Formats: sequence, C-alpha cells, structure tokens
Amino acid sequence: MSIKKISKEQPDKFEFTLDNLEKVKKIINKYPDGKQQSAVMPLLYLAQKQNNNWIPLSAIKYIGKFLEMPYIKVYEVATFYTMYNLTPVGNHFIQVCTTTPCMIRGAYKLVEACKEKISPNENELSKDKNCSWMEVECLGACVNAPMIQINNDYYEDLDKEKTLKIIDQILKGETPKPGSYRGRLNTEPENNRKTLMDTKNA
Repeated sequence: MSIKKISKEQPDKFEFTLDNLEKVKKIINKYPDGKQQSAVMPLLYLAQKQNNNWIPLSAIKYIGKFLEMPYIKVYEVATFYTMYNLTPVGNHFIQVCTTTPCMIRGAYKLVEACKEKISPNENELSKDKNCSWMEVECLGACVNAPMIQINNDYYEDLDKEKTLKIIDQILKGETPKPGSYRGRLNTEPENNRKTLMDTKNA
C-alpha cells in the first residue's frame, strides 16, 4: 500500500455547482436533525466527481463548513479511505489490488504492466496527464483475481498481457470492456458448474 499524498498544486476555491447543491440537499435530508455530519462521505465523493476525480483541500474545508464540522475531521475521512483521491489522477485512474488472493494469482504482474505503460511510480500521472495507477487493498472480487478497477469499472481474471492491452486501449482513447477476461459470467466456475448439478432434489 502506498502512503496517501496531498497534491502540492491546489485551487484557491471550491464550491458545489447548482446541480450538485440540489443533490447535497437530498443527501443531507436522509439523516436525522443534528446528524448532518453523517453525510460527509457522499459529499466528499460528490466533490471528487465534480473536480475531475480528485478532492482539493479547498473542497475539504468547504464541506467542513457546509456540515458544521471541524476541517480536520473531514480531512481524516478523506485520508483514510482509498476511494478518495487527494491528488490529480487523470481521466483514467487504475487501482491494482495486491491483497493476498490477487497477489497469489499474479497481481504484481499487473503492477509491472502499469509501470511500463503509465508511470514507474504510483500516484504519478502519465506523460499525457491522462491516467495514473496505485496499489490498493481488497476490492472485493477475490474469486476473479487478479483484477484492477479503472474509475468505477472492474476488470477481472487478468494477466500481464491482458492488462497491457487494456491500458493500450485507454491510452488510445478507447473504452475497454469491463468484466472477466477469461469469459466468465460474474463469479461462475470456469468450465461450468461442478457441484449441485442435480436440481431435481433441491
């Protein structure tokens, strides 16, 4: 796992757009009176989505004032979860799971692909500023290991060669197809089912 870094270049100001302000009101209304601080996580996510997939410090301070909570508490949430990016990540953010199931099945070969195609370092933008990558903890797709997440999509059952092809597509401006790269549907067994074949007695 990498240490979460804060971008050196920061915008002076952040405010939600009018459309997002309407979304914020709906989010806050889901919580009881006096518990609006519970909305901090969805508001951080909304700020990240608005700001090209990363959260500047000005947005953290803005959300703190909006929810009437200390800036440091918002900062603690933003720095704890890997889902929040505190540096620019480009249009395509690749997260490589290297937790045990993925690691055993070759996750570090996927890391090699990212180093070769994007940047030798985590959290560093590619030369065209279009994408970046980092190692993360479990993404919850252990059955289909090894896998990566690109923005909001999962790419599963990978090896280095398939990962290189996916990254090449991204660099060309194409959209690779998410899902299993060994032809599985969701988490079904390879080569069809091996158990519970007789459904008559089920």
